[in-house]
Amino acid sequence: MSMMGELKFFLGLQIKQTKNGIFISQSKYCKDLIHRFGMENAKHMATPMSTACYLDKDETGQPIDIKKYRGMIRSLLCLSTSRPDIMFCVCICARFQANPKESHLSAVKRIMR
Repeated sequence: MSMMGELKFFLGLQIKQTKNGIFISQSKYCKDLIHRFGMENAKHMATPMSTACYLDKDETGQPIDIKKYRGMIRSLLCLSTSRPDIMFCVCICARFQANPKESHLSAVKRIMR
């Protein structure tokens, strides 16, 4: 194992080893995620979900592409390994994977921003 060199990437995690310790991040994964879903020019948000936001079934809403929505949720769940601050919001949005509407997609996009 010592011939392989210093560990830099492992299971999507970036690992930086210094004298002060080992630091783990997913900044490259975040950038790839933003690029994959075409949100490079999206406005940044300070919080992952609004306090006034209430998600429900939204039976009258406009339906969206289920594959895209599930892909976004899957990517955010992988990201939550190093970002526990978004876990609650992602789990709320994951409840609506069977029949996502436009309101659910806008909540997921806010988490990404």
